[in-house]
Amino acid sequence: MNAIAPIAHVGALLREWRSARRLSQMDLALDAGLSTRHLSCIETGKAQPSRDILARIADTLEMSLRERNALLVAAGYAPRYTESALANPELAPMRRAIEAMLRQQEPYPAFLMNRHWDIVMANEAALRMNRWLLGGRDSPHRNILHNVFDPQDLRGALENWEEVAGHLLAHLHKLVATAPGDARARALLDEVLSYPGVPREWRQRDLRAVPAPLLETVFARDGQRVALFSTVTTFGTPRDVTLEELHIESCFPADEASAAFCRALANA
Repeated sequence: MNAIAPIAHVGALLREWRSARRLSQMDLALDAGLSTRHLSCIETGKAQPSRDILARIADTLEMSLRERNALLVAAGYAPRYTESALANPELAPMRRAIEAMLRQQEPYPAFLMNRHWDIVMANEAALRMNRWLLGGRDSPHRNILHNVFDPQDLRGALENWEEVAGHLLAHLHKLVATAPGDARARALLDEVLSYPGVPREWRQRDLRAVPAPLLETVFARDGQRVALFSTVTTFGTPRDVTLEELHIESCFPADEASAAFCRALANA
């Protein structure tokens, strides 16, 4: 997990978040149950916000647990939420549950990813599919965005690359726009946009784009076509930064031919 870049002054951090959410001081103050004058004093450094006030502001801004910790630290308080490695004993029950969910998805691919689309865990079906798509080679990346954008990775096998890449990039643009302190997200955006063949207009976030209700990812190799769609599972009411930032993406065949190929790949 990559820490959010620290911002020394809580007022500057709040202004940055308010700007990202396109809220005026009055809008944020009303929604958080504060006076506009008090919020203005917090932003200019004339008033020290309490932990309770920061929690109300964070709720209004829909900040993640990591970002709430950064807000508390910027105001001079200790972080409230822990960040535990998935291998730590206290998360062992959750790790076992995740491993069971990944196994249950066989013979179809499933991945455990963090908020930056880094692959934390994957089932055997995902490994088999990647090896087949890459002709037996290992992928050079452990990040879904790099897998899709790099011409030396899965991009060459993606029949509907522009649709899939554009969909993922829209999510990344949204993360960059709505989490102003996330330096890793900004760096990831620069990295994927630097690959050859990326349309120039993709450098700007398209606020008019309407996401499709169901996106198929269509792979093609050696005359074999495999169409998959996916569902995303997140962990409800997490109290740990790590758990909040993880999600499971489970792939399902979009047609019987794709299902039969996944079963055959498993049997082989």
